Amino acid sequence: MKVSGRSRGTSGEWEKPFWQQRGWIVSAGFLLALLALAGVVIATGDDDTGPGDAMKQPTPASSEPSKSSGGQDERPAGCRTDDSDQEKPTAAPSDFTWKANGTGLVPVSRTAGPLKFDGPVWSCFAHTPQGAVMAAHAITDHLSYKGWREVVEKQVVPGPGRDALIASRSKEEDKPLSGKPDAGGYAAYTVLSYNKSETTLMMVLRGPGTTYAATSINMKWHAGDWKLAPEPDGTIYQGMSRVAGTKGFITWEA
Repeated sequence: MKVSGRSRGTSGEWEKPFWQQRGWIVSAGFLLALLALAGVVIATGDDDTGPGDAMKQPTPASSEPSKSSGGQDERPAGCRTDDSDQEKPTAAPSDFTWKANGTGLVPVSRTAGPLKFDGPVWSCFAHTPQGAVMAAHAITDHLSYKGWREVVEKQVVPGPGRDALIASRSKEEDKPLSGKPDAGGYAAYTVLSYNKSETTLMMVLRGPGTTYAATSINMKWHAGDWKLAPEPDGTIYQGMSRVAGTKGFITWEA
């Protein structure tokens, strides 16, 4: 697998990297390792991309509600949340904490979710923009570890994209659940588009030194919870852009 040193215009996005190819799985831990491997590309690429430039790269989810999306009544028993705040977040939840998953840490919140922890399946997210953010972090982070198939079957929207994701992930080895803690981690995020049926958000990860990268993810409200919505070929992320830092994004404060 080859990381290309070419960039698309002045956006800082690496052209056709392997994580953007068919069905490639990326978790926070893998992204951090990837950033280390791509250090030469970052060092020799274009000038740092700012948050505004990075946000121009993805194609946001449609603003039209999905006919197949579910409502509050579909929620499992005991999975009720305060869904009154439908505005895009401007700060991380005041009650968020870090919860260990394998060798990494994932943000969780009693108000935004997840509220249920069933092995690798962390579920029950608020039907809000912030709930979608928490779901995106939790679901994608679990895809590299043992139990990923249960996560995909329960937390990825059914269809060709999920089938392609399973086919691709089945060829990869599971990441160890224990060992040296991941360097860096989740740094920041922003919600690009939102309605109660679907949302597109941008996630920023911190790599070695002052390295940062941003990537966008689509989520859909399906069967009473936020689910990951891959492309038909199984791709989870709509590319990755180098960013100068977290300015302009909502940061995960320690």
